[in-house]
Amino acid sequence: MLEINNLTRRFGSLEVTRSVTLKLEKGARHALIGPNGAGKTTLINLLAGTLRPDSGQILLAGEDITALAPHLRVRRGLGRTHQINSLFPGLTPLEAVAMSIAQREGHALRFFGRNRLDAIIGEEAQALLASVGLASQATRTTRELPYGQQRLLEVALTLAGKPKVLLLDEPVAGVSAAASEQLFRLIDRLPKELAILLIEHDMRLVFSFAQRITVLVGGAVLMEGSAEEVAADQRVRAVYLGQRHAA
Repeated sequence: MLEINNLTRRFGSLEVTRSVTLKLEKGARHALIGPNGAGKTTLINLLAGTLRPDSGQILLAGEDITALAPHLRVRRGLGRTHQINSLFPGLTPLEAVAMSIAQREGHALRFFGRNRLDAIIGEEAQALLASVGLASQATRTTRELPYGQQRLLEVALTLAGKPKVLLLDEPVAGVSAAASEQLFRLIDRLPKELAILLIEHDMRLVFSFAQRITVLVGGAVLMEGSAEEVAADQRVRAVYLGQRHAA
């Protein structure tokens, strides 16, 4: 579903991403880990199109999207969440998700008073909110939601685009431990055909979720393997896991 070939990005003389190669199959549950400054978010920005690579190639379902604008990548099935929420605080979750669905379908959304939406779009929006555990919060104003529920809403907004590949950039950042567990349980129940690439610092959550893990250090891939292989690798323990366990 997603193939990255020798992706490199420089800022001046500094190579922030160095010849990164990575593949995600349909239904992948893949994590990207590494110390601060390893280039993880830069790589996500390159995949999403908010940064352009200096060299390399990005393929989405076999199509070269390296030069596409971010909104065109979304239309082709690449969804992305951010470290910091990007929401509509004055709208309800139902309204916000319905707007995203309407945009995907290429037509305007008609509001008939508060929370009265086009019937078909409204039904899909309700179902999406239910899938992330927000059905009971559908008609509250977004700014009233606890932060953990706002993170879930961003996932719902991304899913409204019907992505083939979902990029999750630290989805539980700033969220309590209990809310983090809930969010990961819901992420784990997302459609099995959806390929997910996750950045996360909580290794307990990463190891319980990811089928494959890629370790970035200094912008380059140090290794890729299963959770057991990564945990046992002495290089990974020296540059990342050992430091975190000692902290």
